[in-house]
Amino acid sequence: MSAASPPTGDDLVRVLATLANPHRLRIVAALARERAYVSRLARQLGISRALLQVHLRKLAAAGLVTARLELSEDGKAMNYYEVEPFVLTLTPEIIATAAETLTGHDSAEQPGAER
Repeated sequence: MSAASPPTGDDLVRVLATLANPHRLRIVAALARERAYVSRLARQLGISRALLQVHLRKLAAAGLVTARLELSEDGKAMNYYEVEPFVLTLTPEIIATAAETLTGHDSAEQPGAER
């Protein structure tokens, strides 16, 4: 997501839904400071590696983080994660424009939508 092009409705929903989780916000914050491998990041955040992997997969699917497999000095394969640069600017106008591009989303089908 860049400042140059406004997000589509689907992109905006995906990114906001992904970031609407305290663990994922903390992960992005930690990776914004420095890239890290899973074990170190899990220790730093005080969560299990399994839970961290779930959140990293969601962040990667939204295009907010990327992973790179690297070999350590002792030959061990380690997945390093880093934040993909992004800019998210929200104004009522940007939201209105993005809403016009939503695909396959009927508000009556959304959880919590008024019927």
